[in-house]
Amino acid sequence: MRDDNTRNTIIFFVCAAILLALYQAFVLNPAAERRQAELARQAPAAGAASSQVGAPAMPQVPQVLTRQAAAAATPRIRIETPALTGSLSLTGARLDDLYLTEYRQTVDKDAAAVELLRPEGSQFAFFADLGWLGQNVPGLPGARTPWTLTEGGPALTPTSPITLTYVNGQGLTFVRRISVDDKFMFTVSDTVQNATTAPITLAPFGSVQRQGVPPDLGKNNIVHEGGIGYLDGRTREMKYTKWVKNGGGPAYTSTGGWVGITDKYWLTALIPADQSEKLTGQFRRTQTGPGIYDANYVGQPVTVAPGQSATETTHVFAGAKQVPLLREYEAQLKAPRFDDAVDWGNFRMLTRPIFSFLAFIQQQIGNFGIAILLLTVVVRAIFFPLANKQYESLTKMKKVQPQMTELRKKYKDDPAKQQQELLALYQREKVNPLAGCLPLLLQIPVFYALYKVLTVTLEMRHAPFMGWIRDLSARDPSTVWNLFGLIPWDPATAPMIGSFLGGPLHIGILPLLYGVTMWLTTSMSPPAPDPVQQKIFQFMPIIFTFIMAPFAVGLLIYWTWSNVLTLLQQYVIMRRFKVDNPIDQLIRKVTGKPAPAP
Repeated sequence: MRDDNTRNTIIFFVCAAILLALYQAFVLNPAAERRQAELARQAPAAGAASSQVGAPAMPQVPQVLTRQAAAAATPRIRIETPALTGSLSLTGARLDDLYLTEYRQTVDKDAAAVELLRPEGSQFAFFADLGWLGQNVPGLPGARTPWTLTEGGPALTPTSPITLTYVNGQGLTFVRRISVDDKFMFTVSDTVQNATTAPITLAPFGSVQRQGVPPDLGKNNIVHEGGIGYLDGRTREMKYTKWVKNGGGPAYTSTGGWVGITDKYWLTALIPADQSEKLTGQFRRTQTGPGIYDANYVGQPVTVAPGQSATETTHVFAGAKQVPLLREYEAQLKAPRFDDAVDWGNFRMLTRPIFSFLAFIQQQIGNFGIAILLLTVVVRAIFFPLANKQYESLTKMKKVQPQMTELRKKYKDDPAKQQQELLALYQREKVNPLAGCLPLLLQIPVFYALYKVLTVTLEMRHAPFMGWIRDLSARDPSTVWNLFGLIPWDPATAPMIGSFLGGPLHIGILPLLYGVTMWLTTSMSPPAPDPVQQKIFQFMPIIFTFIMAPFAVGLLIYWTWSNVLTLLQQYVIMRRFKVDNPIDQLIRKVTGKPAPAP
């Protein structure tokens, strides 16, 4: 029957979503952790060969040192800006030591700044390299080349650029001028001076390398982490899992573009200054040590005649993925689709404007949690007419549910007659079983886009809301097992079961509110005709309470508030059609008032 088929379809998709979530939590995520641990133990001698001719050589990973020891192993120039602190190594003239001073690792006031880049030699080294490639050109500077500070210093600041020089003793002089703005953009101009008696041919290159992947990266299947760039007219992505599986990707020949490595909130990327030049970009990986992940590009070769020089300028972005700032750099540097470093997803035509509106609200009120509430109200208002049709249809279905039940009992042995009588009932009462599904399907892309925006938004990170919620990007810190903080005890420390109480069974205030609101919205819908289906719908709020508990608080605020708005709309419609509902039933139980006459 048509109404049964509609309900079965809904149940199928709901159950599929539950199974996928459970599969993600208990199968895919543990498998990814085991895979990452295995990669960290692997150290095969053979590396994956690159198909890119003239690509920069992949370094051999040295013995692991502490971060402090690795930084102290080479002479350095300090980097001091309002947004960054760290240093630049004079050995290799490499950008390899950076902290983001505006962002902290935790919400604690005395927490350390977020680390972005770290020197080679330390575990999970992460750095940006620039230089020249050339066949049969003697004395090209490399990772171990000692550069000399010849201008500027003692620190690289927005008002004090520096100049480094390397004379190779074979007729070539290399000069590197580095400047930085007050945010996250470095500008590196490399000049080679040819004092030999023969012309030389060189190609500029840039490389962002990560030596091993930290265990907290590469697990998020919602937000892209790994290689990122705009090459050959398209945004290119390389997830760590694919990077490992395929050993990298093809070489892309491109006019202009950019390439780098991104985390959920942070980005290190190389942008050639001349976006009209051709370049070849590639994501490579070798299995040396913990594995070297390399996002690189090689520019067009240039021939430098005797007594002449050539200069190549590259911009290096190393910082937080602030969308307005990315868009500003995109326009200023003509870097195509630079804000695609933020993973907008498949519905970018929705996620981008939704984010812009959300950011505007946040700027006006100063609280990202309230901005989420207001954005949800606006979205619900836009879809109010569609939602009204959906809830009116569901209310009508609930109103005729007793008559439908009687017809099914009366004609249980005659399916054809039962279907005929049900259709007649629908016509008399002007009920369309499909009318409740179509508006919902139209809203799904927008709701997914909202979910995506809230997942990738840097502004939600460490943003307080109110009360106990100090970080909208983290899970609800409260838990039912210590009465939401009334008992001074951490359930995660409990012997034997602590890992469960602090993990899968960690249920805070917001997940419980979400479960209650979901139960109420489910109760307002017409019951399923089949008893098994009814049991499934009854348990769904409980199941989803546990599934949603690990999600970010900001997402739970959105989902719970959306449920509340749904309840209000459903309640008004059900009162208008004089259909009994669970809210009125609860009120009667509290007040002791009798049920109204049918």
